[in-house]
Amino acid sequence: MKHKLQMEPDAVHAKVIESVSYARKFSDDVEWSPEDGSRTDHDFLCKCVESAIKAGAGTVNIPDTVGYTVPDEFAALIKMLFNRVPNIDKAVISVHCHNDLGLAVANSLAAVKAGARQVECTINGLGERAGNAAMEEIVMALKTRHDAMPFTTNIKTADIMKASRLVSAITGFVVQPNKAIVGANAFAHEAGIHQDGVLKHAGTYEIMTPESVGLTKSKLVLGKHSGRHAFKEKLSELGYDLGDNAVQDAFKRFKDLADVKKDVFDEDIVALVDDQVVRANDRIQMVSLEVLCGTKHQPPEAELELTIDGEPRSCHATGDGPVDAAFNCVKQLFPHNARLQLYQVHAVTGGTDAQAEVTVRLEEDGRTVNGAGADTDTMVASVKAYVNALNKLLLKRQKTAPEALSA
Repeated sequence: MKHKLQMEPDAVHAKVIESVSYARKFSDDVEWSPEDGSRTDHDFLCKCVESAIKAGAGTVNIPDTVGYTVPDEFAALIKMLFNRVPNIDKAVISVHCHNDLGLAVANSLAAVKAGARQVECTINGLGERAGNAAMEEIVMALKTRHDAMPFTTNIKTADIMKASRLVSAITGFVVQPNKAIVGANAFAHEAGIHQDGVLKHAGTYEIMTPESVGLTKSKLVLGKHSGRHAFKEKLSELGYDLGDNAVQDAFKRFKDLADVKKDVFDEDIVALVDDQVVRANDRIQMVSLEVLCGTKHQPPEAELELTIDGEPRSCHATGDGPVDAAFNCVKQLFPHNARLQLYQVHAVTGGTDAQAEVTVRLEEDGRTVNGAGADTDTMVASVKAYVNALNKLLLKRQKTAPEALSA
């Protein structure tokens, strides 16, 4: 209030009433939230919460904006509000916790036990700075420890892994391997004594099943000799429902992948289909790419062919490295002023024949977009990602300013 708003408490209190009353003119469902609520003077917080509810707020959200509080302290704050705000029963109490001290999930669960009935959270714990409370961790904690926390959600937990992978692919933020619930190692047992216990009885070391979060063991192992029917079954098993034309296109891409990759894992199929979906309506498309680089070939060179609105264009360019050379080609064929903010590569699976998933982030006039691309050739995946980002920028240019503010 002092440094940001430069307002006195009485003026802030009046603004709370004014803003909630104004919002109620347009909606019966209004949520009000006091910034930095976890560090607010209790008397003033209670006064504002009471007034916000009286003015028509049906949800009051208490945020730990800077991730400062600890579970016992946050739970006590929620209990204090229930004890001191006379009309608290007329609103749903929500919480919004940041993870600066790694306590966002713990604080959220403590608040639920204290009476909160809404938790604001994010898939994979995404959020500014250290992130927000991870949805998957909160949901599975409530489900796994229902004995200690007898609360339920309407989340379909079997969709958690799919949602996590989708968010990771779109945002370009790779999930760390040891991330709870959705990390690649979350259900991996490396120690021999653990492996022995799991083989004898899964419950020895698994407090929840992989299937409960959508990590199912494959019933079909695909390879270069797999047919269209088996491939379609695999798509259904992975949760995809594609039209006949899309299935045919995906199957062709799968056969091409199987020719260069010995083992085709579920993750490969997911990357292949997602890569197909993200560029379905692209105005700019990659046709071919050749790159020359190495210790004896300096500077690196790239030859690239694109189609732009159906018209083929090709060029030759050099750069500081193979990626730079290829991206310079794209800039020649489609001149633009977008600035490269992020270039990120990660392997979809293990092995030297793994597909590379590349994320590219471009910024132009305050508008930011992420592009994604996947291929067994890292350079091809890189150009696909760059071109995908450019296509998104083209869409942004066509939108009005308010619509184009976020990626």
